Amino acid sequence: MHMADALISPAVGGTLWVAAGGTIAYCARKVRQDLDERKVPLMGVLGAFVFAAQMINFTIPGTGSSGHLGGGLLLAVLLGPHAAFLTIASVLVVQALFFADGGLLALGCNIVNLGFFPAFVAYPLIYRAIAPAGSGQGRSTAAAVAAAVVGLQFGALSVVLETVASGISALPFSSFVLLMQPIHLAIGIVEGLVTAAVVGFVVKAHPEVIGATRRSVTSGSGFRWVAVSLLALAVITGGVVSRYASGKPDGLEWAIAGVTGKGELASPTGGVHGALAAIQKKSSSLPAYSFAKPTEDGAGEPAARKRGAAKGDDRLGTSVSGIAGGGLTLVMAFAVGFLLRRRAAS
Repeated sequence: MHMADALISPAVGGTLWVAAGGTIAYCARKVRQDLDERKVPLMGVLGAFVFAAQMINFTIPGTGSSGHLGGGLLLAVLLGPHAAFLTIASVLVVQALFFADGGLLALGCNIVNLGFFPAFVAYPLIYRAIAPAGSGQGRSTAAAVAAAVVGLQFGALSVVLETVASGISALPFSSFVLLMQPIHLAIGIVEGLVTAAVVGFVVKAHPEVIGATRRSVTSGSGFRWVAVSLLALAVITGGVVSRYASGKPDGLEWAIAGVTGKGELASPTGGVHGALAAIQKKSSSLPAYSFAKPTEDGAGEPAARKRGAAKGDDRLGTSVSGIAGGGLTLVMAFAVGFLLRRRAAS
């Protein structure tokens, strides 16, 4: 559901940049107040895991489409909504800058769509309502599926509204929304099941991780074990499993193709679009998660078809991208958490 710049006008993109930036500032203030210092490493490790998990496109049977984990709900359950929003923002910044996955103009839209709705709508209003603290695995699984579906439905609808409000693409509201919502319903069910599985693993290994704040006393050894396990899973997922991801278009690309007959739209070449495209071209060392030279002309064009769909150097590029991107995200998310906690302590 990473939006390309071709869908977004400067007015809409700029507005969502302001919204995302304001939410980041608010979350940073809350993290300074509430985050357990032992959770700071988890911000980095979970950021790396979500980066790797987003590279695994899974086929949606009978549709010709694929989907991938968004990760916002998982982060909210394990870190709390404020640290989760900062972490998913770190993931999306790394993807846009270094891998040209999602446009720079559309970055604010992507942060809001993939971060705000899972962290501040689906998690507190759906997940916690169905599965309060101490709930069993069955209740937690139902909560994760329901919350993931709701979060993705809001995110998908937001993509449609942002695209239509921009008015620079031939994507009418009615046709676009009728494709976007059902395909993201299917993706949401899978995301919910994966979220429940990962949360269940963490709860069994170290239940104090869930909902811990700086005022809660937790075992350092337990945190370390969870962090090391998730880091190992991130390396395996990004470095190995990503090579075999589905090459089918993701839900957004599939919906665009269903309306226009092609899975991507040409981005305007001048003005703000052209300037940001030039910046992204220089900053992205592995565009589309591959060593191969991309064929797309615009910034932030779809990357899903590259993931696992090629042989030889492309698959090697995918592995390198998974490990390097996970490492960059780990460093960025950890640094954000560390600096905020250090400022709180001073």
